[in-house]
Amino acid sequence: MIHHYLLKITHMKKLSVVIIAILMAISGVRSLAQEIINAASIPPYRLQVTFGKTTNLVFPYAIKSVDRGSRDILVQKAIGVENILQVKAAKMGFAETDLTVVTADGGLYSYVLNYTDSPANLSYEFNNVGVHPRPAAVFAKDATTDEVQQNAILVQNKERTVKGPKDESFDILIDVKGIYIHNNVLYFQLLLKNSSPVNYDVQSLRFFIRDKKRVKRTAEQEIDMQPVFIAGNTDAIENKSEQTVAIALPKFTIPDKKYLQVQMMEKNGGRNLSLRIKNKTLITAGTL
Repeated sequence: MIHHYLLKITHMKKLSVVIIAILMAISGVRSLAQEIINAASIPPYRLQVTFGKTTNLVFPYAIKSVDRGSRDILVQKAIGVENILQVKAAKMGFAETDLTVVTADGGLYSYVLNYTDSPANLSYEFNNVGVHPRPAAVFAKDATTDEVQQNAILVQNKERTVKGPKDESFDILIDVKGIYIHNNVLYFQLLLKNSSPVNYDVQSLRFFIRDKKRVKRTAEQEIDMQPVFIAGNTDAIENKSEQTVAIALPKFTIPDKKYLQVQMMEKNGGRNLSLRIKNKTLITAGTL
């Protein structure tokens, strides 16, 4: 009888231990759930990108890590610049995906990407307050934004040092007058001339590296070089006039079997011009 009573007490003790363990586990789960609820969430930015244009993301600090959710998007840091990420669709109409960027200050930026034919903006600057389209480059070494602007204006007013390359059609001319380099920034001096009686409105003035032979599109086949500063008017060329502009780009060289293409497209028109710059011309850039 006593033995049976002792067994019953032992069983009750074991049952109590199990109940206490269950209660502690439930309490722990509730505590963990509460911690998760209390954790600060980081809402993602909604970002639209397209196939034929590059979207630029400008961060307040250097980019340290990039993770893309799908191979359907192409990403790269702008050459010679630490805080600008360039994003482009690798194929039209890709399924929704994501992108994560970590910056040198420990900042975490999360994006949900969707495809569109016509993005509302192509450049975004991110900071602790919000996002607005105003680029502010952080260069890899010691070039500053003010220095780049001053050098571009200096280049704009220099005499010609390069003979060509150029392209002319329907009395519209685009001509390379000079190429310069300083502190990891390349400066292209361009002559834009309109000998016709009709004003020329510029839709786009692009610099991009292309393959000499057309192949199936890859991440390397066409790379847009985004200007960090432009000195002069690249919006329009008045009739019977000419103007010189200077375009500042992060330093780069042109790989074998590729070339730099400069393309000027007319808004609502067909007077489109294009010229090629080879690496042997690029590496002869003058110094400032």
